[in-house]
Amino acid sequence: MLTGSLTAEVARIYAEGIVDAGKEPALFTLLAFLLTFAFVRTSTHLIRRGVKWWPGNLEVKGTHIHHLVWGILLLIVVGYLGVVLEPASPWHEVLAILFGVGAALTLDEFALWLNLRDVYWSHEGRRSIDAVIVAGILGAVVVMGFSVWVDLANDVRIAAQIAAGAVGFLGLALALVNALKGKYAWAAVSLFIPVVGLIGALRLARPGSPWSRLRSDASRAGAEARHRHSSHGPGATLEADADERQQPGELRGERAQQRDRDRDEEGARGGERPQGSEGLGRGPVGGPH
Repeated sequence: MLTGSLTAEVARIYAEGIVDAGKEPALFTLLAFLLTFAFVRTSTHLIRRGVKWWPGNLEVKGTHIHHLVWGILLLIVVGYLGVVLEPASPWHEVLAILFGVGAALTLDEFALWLNLRDVYWSHEGRRSIDAVIVAGILGAVVVMGFSVWVDLANDVRIAAQIAAGAVGFLGLALALVNALKGKYAWAAVSLFIPVVGLIGALRLARPGSPWSRLRSDASRAGAEARHRHSSHGPGATLEADADERQQPGELRGERAQQRDRDRDEEGARGGERPQGSEGLGRGPVGGPH
């Protein structure tokens, strides 16, 4: 079912974009041109390698007939018939195919009729391939039409707008972070050059900035929470001293005062002993000897 729907969609696109637009002759010419070029190049390579089962070069009384000659003759005949007869379909499409064949045979030896010598297998023969590539691209442009390039330009424009919007949003976010860190110049630059704003956002905040105050309050709240849930034994005292050394000066002072108060309370509780406790464990004084 999926294959059937795909085939139907391709048929619809072909009917609307090729048949209804009158581009079938151009498409047939392009396909015939490319297929003929591929066949001729394969043939010449097989001949050069001396493959026995493949026909060799065509020679007449010792003279090698280049396929360029057949291409020129075919172009002359097809051009004459197309101009004089102006045939209707399907002969119009047949002439289009023959024209593509003749163009491929001719351009495959473009370097020969450009240099007036056989340079097919030399470095200069590369010009024939270049000519075929250029002709193929021009033929594809004609088949696709101008509307394809308009649609492509619209897609590129939409993609550019999306990218610009993303960059603008990123710059705004980085500007906000830099402003919270007290770097207002960096925040202004971030709106236009987000990369610069990213550098400022990754660096430390300035003292007294909103970002620094938020981090300080969060650190203080975390330290107080740890203190409330900790024990008051010797191990806890050592841990508190270690935490205290890692806190800012103001917070270390508060922690020291709290620890002193805790120690005073412990001392007060230890001094409250029952009356007469002093005599416990002692023997009688002044008893009989």
